[in-house]
Amino acid sequence: MDQKTIQELSGKILNLKKERKAVILAHFYQRPEVQDVADFIGDSLGLSQQAAKTDADVIIFCGVHFMAESASILSPGKIVVLPDDNAGCPMADMVDAVQLDRKKREMPGAIVVCYVNTSAEVKAECDIACTSANAVQVITSLPAGKSILFVPDKNLGDYIMSKTGREMMLWDGYCYTHDRLTPDDIIEAKKVHPEALVMVHPECRPEVVALADMVSSTAGMLRFARESEAREFIIGTEIGILHPLRKQCPDKKFHIASNKLVCPNMKKTTLDKVYRSLVNLEPRVTVSEEIRERAISCLKRMLEVT
Repeated sequence: MDQKTIQELSGKILNLKKERKAVILAHFYQRPEVQDVADFIGDSLGLSQQAAKTDADVIIFCGVHFMAESASILSPGKIVVLPDDNAGCPMADMVDAVQLDRKKREMPGAIVVCYVNTSAEVKAECDIACTSANAVQVITSLPAGKSILFVPDKNLGDYIMSKTGREMMLWDGYCYTHDRLTPDDIIEAKKVHPEALVMVHPECRPEVVALADMVSSTAGMLRFARESEAREFIIGTEIGILHPLRKQCPDKKFHIASNKLVCPNMKKTTLDKVYRSLVNLEPRVTVSEEIRERAISCLKRMLEVT
């Protein structure tokens, strides 16, 4: 899409957004031009917080399906629109409510913690959710001596255990995008950029995390980059984060650790789809009241810990 088309569409979106009394939320992994029309850009935690407190009539959620579901759970009565209804999350699909219920029966009395990257039906089966930004705090807040089942991201779970010392039963799930990153990728990037600090997401493999100077959620990476005296960074998360990093720190250099770090689902949302979603208020994402009532406590407990 050329710059003139981007400017014209962006102008139409901003005008229509006011007419619709809509708020546009966008994840850091979205395309740069989509991020630029958003009212709020954030990670899963920040977007959940915004969805919970917005007074807009319409939420245009530029992310993936589980994020829009969470917005619908936290903001009942509001119209929640996902610009591309095929924007899913393979990791979220690695656990379903039936599988989880079966595992819970094998672990009676266990506290069930779900990564926010899960469906509404799974959240309805869990005690508390977490994001990569507050996972350590959530696990630390749980009563000592209780067994914990953590779903679905085994890599994030491994990182949490290393930081808290708490033993957890981990589901065998992972993020396709982050799991592609290998230690060799980091080593090669360091050869090219020897002075750069390495920042990686905790969804990466443990052996990749072990090579990092800093492990954090995307929002944490942005904060660290702003505050650090370092001038150069190697980034081990989805490539979309480079846009806000470069905007917020124009005097610093950022290099993606591997060109494999592209989430195809996050990239399904285009500026044209954002515009059409405002025009039609479709595709809508809804959660049944029965599931919402069971899932909302899981999310609210997560937000209370933050």
